[in-house]
Order: sequence, then C-alpha cells, then structure tokens
Amino acid sequence: MKRLLLAVAALFAVALSASAVAIIPQPQSVTEHNYNFVVNASTLIVCNEEQLVPIAKYAQEYVKVNVAKTAPKSNYISIALDKRLAEEEYRLSVAQEAVHIVAGGYGGAFNGVQTLFQLLPSAVYTKNMPLPATVCGCNVADKPKFAYRGLLLDVARTFITKENVLRYIDYLAYHKVNKLHWHLTDNQGWRIEIKSHPRLAKVGGFRGGDSPINAALGKWGEKYGGYYTQEEIREVVAYAAVRNIEIIPEIDLPGHSGALARIYPEILCKNSDGTPRKSGAVVCATNAENYKFLEEILAEVCALFPSKHFHIGGDEVNMSQWKSCPDCSAWLEKNGYTDGHKLEDMFIGRIQDILAKYGKSPSVWNEAAFGGGLSKEAWVHGWKSPKICKQVMAKGYPTIFMPQQFFYFDMRQSEHENGAVWGGCFDVRKVYSFDFAKEGFTPEEVAHVKGFEAAAWSEVFLSQGGDKSIDFIEYQTFPRLCALSELAWGKNGGGEWQEFHNRLYQHHYDRMVDMEINFRITPPKVKYSEGMLSIEKIDNSVIYYRVDGSDSRKLYNGAIRTSHPGKYLFWAEYRGAKSPEVAHSSHYKTLKPKVTLTSSLKDVEKYGYHRVADYYMSIRVAETYKKGDWFLFEFDEPVECRSIEFITGSHAVPSRLITKGYLEVSYDGKSFHRVAELNYGRAKLLNPKPIKAARIVATDDDVPGAKIRLCSPIIYPKW
Repeated sequence: MKRLLLAVAALFAVALSASAVAIIPQPQSVTEHNYNFVVNASTLIVCNEEQLVPIAKYAQEYVKVNVAKTAPKSNYISIALDKRLAEEEYRLSVAQEAVHIVAGGYGGAFNGVQTLFQLLPSAVYTKNMPLPATVCGCNVADKPKFAYRGLLLDVARTFITKENVLRYIDYLAYHKVNKLHWHLTDNQGWRIEIKSHPRLAKVGGFRGGDSPINAALGKWGEKYGGYYTQEEIREVVAYAAVRNIEIIPEIDLPGHSGALARIYPEILCKNSDGTPRKSGAVVCATNAENYKFLEEILAEVCALFPSKHFHIGGDEVNMSQWKSCPDCSAWLEKNGYTDGHKLEDMFIGRIQDILAKYGKSPSVWNEAAFGGGLSKEAWVHGWKSPKICKQVMAKGYPTIFMPQQFFYFDMRQSEHENGAVWGGCFDVRKVYSFDFAKEGFTPEEVAHVKGFEAAAWSEVFLSQGGDKSIDFIEYQTFPRLCALSELAWGKNGGGEWQEFHNRLYQHHYDRMVDMEINFRITPPKVKYSEGMLSIEKIDNSVIYYRVDGSDSRKLYNGAIRTSHPGKYLFWAEYRGAKSPEVAHSSHYKTLKPKVTLTSSLKDVEKYGYHRVADYYMSIRVAETYKKGDWFLFEFDEPVECRSIEFITGSHAVPSRLITKGYLEVSYDGKSFHRVAELNYGRAKLLNPKPIKAARIVATDDDVPGAKIRLCSPIIYPKW
C-alpha cells in the first residue's frame, strides 16, 4: 500500500508539472480553463493608474506592444489596483478576450506581471518574443507568505560592475525576490563614493599595486577594483524600484573595517603603549572623533537609499583590538565591565542614534543582538545557524532568516565542485528542503521571521573567472535562488521536492536560458554493476562524457563496459547550461603515502608540519614568507600516480597563499627539476614520473602579516 501511495503521489507530481501553469514560485491558487488568450501586434497594455505606469512600460520592454490608458473591447492586458488586496497580493485572470491583473499595490501588480511572463513562451525574457504568442486561460489568486525575500550581493571582496548589478537585479525580479542587501564595504574594499571623504572610494575601491590595500583573493600582480559613484548608486536604486526591489545598503562596522582603516588609520585603537596603530580592521569604540567621521559618511549614504533599513554590520568583531587599547580598556573598567561585547553594544547604540537622525532603522548581523541595547525595531540577520536564529527570535527581534547551512550560496554544491566549504556543502535540493517545523521552530517563533535571505559572498568569485566572475556567481546562485523564492513565497506546491524539481527542469530551465543565466544543472547519477558503467538521468538534459586525461567529449548513448569505471567523467547539458562533472567513487580515491614536510619557516605547533603525514587540509605557518623561502615534501618511497597537486593557502578560498613561486621535483631525492609555476598558490602535475621529493619555492614576498597556510598533497593513483 505504501508503494502504491508513493507511485500515485509521483504521478500526481508529474501531472502538476505538466500543467500549462508551472510557475516558480508556485501561486497560492490556480484554476485552468480550456481556452487561450493570444498576444498579437495589436494587443494593448492598458494602465490608467499613474502609480503603475512604470510597470506597464517595464512589461512593454518584454512584450513589444503599445501602452494605452483606455481599454478597447478586447485584445488587451490591463494592470489595475484593488485596495481590498494586500500590497503584494494580486489576481490574474486570463480570458479569451483580455488579461486582467489587479493588485493591492505596486508590488502586487509587478508580481502579477512576472506570473504573466511565466505563462508566455520563455522567449519573452529575450525581449524579442515572436508574435502572436499564446497564454493559457486561467485564474490566479496569489500573495507571498513572507514580505522579505532577499539576496545579499557582496561587491566588497570582488567588485561587480554596475551593469552586472543591474543584470542581477533583473534575475531577482524574475523570481519575485524583492530585497537586495548590498554589501558595499569590507576589509578588502570600499565601493561607494563619499563626497566629503573622496579618498574612501578613489583609493579604497582598489587594491594591489600602489594601493594601501593589499591585493587579496587574486590578481596579486596588478592594481584592480572599482567603486560606484553616487550617480550610479541612484541609477541602480531607481532601476531596482521599478522592479519591486528595495535595496538595503550595508556599511560594515565596527569590524570588517580594514579598507576604511587603510585609508584613515586614525579610526583605529591605540596600541597598548598609547602609540598609534598602523593596521587593523576594527573601529575604536571610544574615540569621539570616530562618530563625527562616521556620521558624515552615513549621512551621505542614507540620502542615496530610500529604504528605511540600513545594515551596519556588527559581526565578527576582533575584541582583542579593543581590549589592548588604553582608552577602550579604561571605558570597560570605568563602567564595571570585562566583556568587550559591552563596547560593541555601546558602539551599535551610537550608530543607531545617528541613523535615527536620518530616518533610518538599523539592520545588524546576529552577533550584535545579544548586548541588550539594540532597538527592537532593528532587523537581525541570523546567519550562523538555525539555533542562533532561535535565540534572536526569543529576544523578540524581527529576524531575517539566512543560516549558512542552507542559504550561503558561495558554498560549494557538491564535494568535488569549486566554492567555499566552511559553511557546508549543499545544492538546490537542500535549500528547498528547509522546513521550520523540522528544525524545531514553533509557530510563535516563526512569527518573528520577516523572511528569507540568501548570501552571495564573493571571496571565491575572483579566482573562478577573473573579470567574468559574474558567471560563477550565477552558477552558484541558480537554481538555488529558485528554491529560496519558493520557500519565501510559501511552498504552495506542497513542499514536495519532486514536484518542484519537475517544474524546474520541465519549464524553468528554458526560462533561465532565455534570461541568459549561467545556471547549474543537477548532475546525473553514476552507477556501476557487473562491469557495466551507466548513468541515471534525472531531467531532460543531454548527457556527455569524457575519458580522464582527455578533453574530447562524447555523447552518452548507453551503458559502457569497463573494468575501470573511475576513468569516465559525465555531465549534463541543456541549451548551453551545464552540470558539474561526476564520476564513479573510484575516480576520487586518493593515495596517502608516508611523507615528511620541512620548511625554511617555523610552523604553528598545534596545526604544524606534522599534520602533513595525516593528510590534513590545514597546516599553518607562524611567519610571513620572503622571497626564497621553501617547503619540502619528502616521500619515504617514490610516488607513482596519475596526478599530484601541491596547495598553498586555504583549500577552498584563494587566500593565505604564496602568490608567486614554483614547484620543483626530485626523482632520486637529490637533484631537483623546476616543473611548474604556482597558479593561485597551486601546482598540479599529470602523469609525472615517480616522485621522491617536491619543493615549493617562493619568488616574491608575502603580504605583510598574512601568515600563509598549506595543505597536504592530493595524490590520485594510476589506473
């Protein structure tokens, strides 16, 4: 009986996805009819509400017909208001003679237009859809469950041009995401023009070369970066507003202020002996001049963004800089405190007061919510875990729900893909799987949730495409953002993965292709049994494969007989979109021969060179390196392998590495041969002769104070 019920459920899911109305996010209510509306060259978009005219003109960009104020007897698409509906609520009626969209407000009308787009052929997103075009007859009644449906876009670590930000705003709008949390400053860059302090952007917007901000995360040999002028900021804000997207700026304080401090080091705490500190990333909390300085900055930023909300950071503050500061430690002693978090509470309170003068309410990261001084009007972005979000909710704060384990889209999507690793490894299915009840939240706790937000942090983006890193951002974001959109809308499809996935690949893949999104396809499943290697398709993509060591691709037409299943790598393609490569588990098997690591530099005892023998991915160096410093790997026996990779820096993020250097190897343990230059701190050899020793040699000096890391070598056996 259980199997029968599962089979019926699966058939029902397929039937739903085969419906002509297959919308993401799924509307609350859909009734289909057996007739259609045809859009042709004579169709009019009718709108006589001044407030909604921008939406009518927006729709005209995609559906190339005229806009009018008065409706004819038939053949028109009307957009109107009905104040009985909520702000983002709408009704869409598709009849044979006309299409009617009525909404409670601007947001609802825009949502209705997006639903109409998804009822049209996917070519609508090209802005060159052939006419006539058919819309299936239906009635849709819809509104979102959560008012906040957002994405954080980090442009501080990797600068994203204005044109690409506008492009990203379009992608959010297509999916009814209505908030863009714009992370404009961090240790690695200051991306917004401040006219009262022009050096902040003109200098702080760039790193490397002659910039006081050291190069990081890539492009170490050049000066690079960028910033947005205030005029460009206004343009982006206006562009987003038409698309029902509110932009919430973030100036990250008091920590993550490294770029600010490199331009104006006087904002830093003093050293313990009272002398000025030359470097750091935390604003001194007791320096009265800092608050005057920050108000000048914040006043200009407030004037650029209409949003009531202003994100001021409050995360990951290095309290040791405060505790070693004579003025900050004196403040703690005077007020009877020993906890540096009391200083953060005081700092946030002062910034909160500044924002209030300009009509703004603060948003903060969850660390700033536990001091007791934060206004209950503040929005708290809960990022660390569902447990931390629970604690924030218990304090009564409106919470933006974004725990890293589900919603940090810079994280890799499978074990062998690129991306950050510290927050977990997950794909679209895990995002879609989030459920408050399963995570132990009560309805009373959920009442404090304003909505969901995903985060596109950009530490890994620059190294994955350079100036075209936007392609990797899209790959990391989509279709995971489709799942977040569905969650925030209310999972009206019932919350079943298969039903959502069917809508995704049977309908939304085509839309995302025509949106020109570089999205990720879920990879096929690899199976091996009785000498036959096969794959299981899970969508309507085409499967290709290649043999390890070759770039020649072949169309997969059926099972492959082989005694070495790990030699074959498979991937899916659909109209230019691709999945990652996948292989049988034997492909990923590694060797761990006995090895010893020595260096010209001292290590950190707890995380030191001895860890190489256990093949740890984190070995730490206690000193900064200089030109000529080296790391020597010596194997007990010569290593035969199909590939071997030596890695300096963190395993997933291109930081704390040797920016310039080379790899030399020895086949007898005595004489060495230079075989490769380091690329992003790494060197990989394919089918080398048996290696007895390998040495990494630096050819430049380290970034001051960086103190690099190493990983154990990754060694794959011969077939």
